[in-house]
Formats: sequence, structure tokens, C-alpha cells
Amino acid sequence: MATAGQWVQGARPRTLPAAVSPVLAGTGAAAALGDAHLGRALLALVVALALQVAVNYANDYSDGVRGTDRDRVGPLRLVGSGVAAPGAVRRAAFAAFGVAALAGLLLVVLTGHWWFLLVGAACVAAAWTYTGGRRPYGYLGLGEVFVFVFFGLVAVLGTTYVQVDRVGVVAVLAAVGVGLHACAILVANNLRDVPTDAVAGKRTLAVRLGAPRTRTLFAALVLVPPLLALPAAAVLGSAWPLLALLALVPAVPPARTVLGGAQGRALVPVLAATGRLELVHAALLALGLALAA
Repeated sequence: MATAGQWVQGARPRTLPAAVSPVLAGTGAAAALGDAHLGRALLALVVALALQVAVNYANDYSDGVRGTDRDRVGPLRLVGSGVAAPGAVRRAAFAAFGVAALAGLLLVVLTGHWWFLLVGAACVAAAWTYTGGRRPYGYLGLGEVFVFVFFGLVAVLGTTYVQVDRVGVVAVLAAVGVGLHACAILVANNLRDVPTDAVAGKRTLAVRLGAPRTRTLFAALVLVPPLLALPAAAVLGSAWPLLALLALVPAVPPARTVLGGAQGRALVPVLAATGRLELVHAALLALGLALAA
């Protein structure tokens, strides 16, 4: 039976910046568009965090029952390691989905935008079918596409829309930057797991591209987002969004490590560093957008 600490490890807290960052960036964009709403931003944060935990447990469950996690390098996998029963991990995933659904429903009631129920259903479906179902898209090399869409575009633009009932060019730029950093987290994770994923038949983008090209892709994904502050500053006619350029500083070490050929356990710190980078970038961008308003 898994301990409380092991359940926390199974939730993969190092990936939670991917949930916090889009809410920060989306709220900053809302401030730039006119007015940010703290209460709605906090509800959006609950939705994002719950969905992130849910997808982590769902991934643990699905990969575990498929046998993909038997020789996994990296954070503890509850099912693959045998410390928790598959059914218990599946219930934990469903519980997290339930929390996200309740917070999302409250947002729908407050905003009156009932079509957001369809967006929420799409988010849950995407979270479950990443490694679950008959044809999980994570096994087909499409994980980064869905992460960009749901943890970038949907999460950031959704956060902005529930606060100001519209989105703009600046919000789209913020969404693209956050989405690219979220993809970088997944790329780092999949680069680490290339040997075991290839054997298990999990054809991630990293497996399809091969390690050398995946390393180049990772470097681009961490270095490009801060540069999107340049067009954002031009659109707003303010230099404040350029604060996000400071995120280039923490972007260099993980890029250098990956380009230097790190593999296996040496990539575990890169995963954490990329999560911190996304959070720092989103916070700097949100601050710059708010000050520009």
C-alpha cells in the first residue's frame, strides 16, 4: 500500500508549474486587456492544477497496466513499481478530474459561458487518452501537439476569456510561449525515456525524431518563448513586457545540458529546471503585461 509521500510523488509535483504558468500568463493578459479578476483566476488555477494531477495519475495508471513503466528512469510510478494497485491510482485520477469539473462548473455559472462545458469535456478526454484508451495519442508521437493546445492555447486563452470575455493578440502570444515551454517539459521527459519507450513500443516524438534532433528541438522550445515578449511589447506600445526576456537566463542551463548529451538520470534535473523556467517566464510576462496596462 502506497504511503502518503508516495502518492505525492505519483502526482509528480515537478510538473505542476505547467498548470500554474498558463493561469499567470492568462491573468496578465487579462490585465493588459482591461481588468483581471482574482476570484476567477483562482478558480481557473484550481481547474488547471486538478487536471495536471489527474493526467499524471491517469498516465501512471495507463502506462502501468500496459507494462511501459517496468524499467522507467525518473520519478516514482505507483503502478509500475507495484506500490499501489491500478484501481486505486485510477480512482485517484477520477477524483482529481472531479475536483477540476466542480471548479470548472462554478466558473461556468459565474461567467454564464455554458459552452465552456464542452471545453472542459475536451480537456478531460485529452488528459485520459494521452496514454489511455485503445489508441493513446501519446504512443503515436502526438503528445506535444496536445500539450501545446491544452496547456498553452486553451489554458491561457481560457483564463483570459473567463476574466474579460475576450482575447487579443497579446493573449495569443502569451499562450504560444507558455505552450512551447509546456512542450519542452514533455520533450525532456520523453528524451530521458527514449530507450525504454522504444522497447515498449511507445512511439513518442522523441523516439520518432531520435535523440540528436530531439535535443535541438528542446533547446528551441526553451529559448524561443521569452523572445515573444518583443512583439507583445510592440503591440502594447510599452517596454514592460520585455521583462520576460529575463527568462532567457534560466533557459540557458537546461538547454546547454541537453545539447551537451545528458541522458537517463542526468535529465531528471532538467525536467525540474524546465518547470521552474516556465513558471519564471510566465510570472515575468504576467507582471510585464499588468504593468503595461
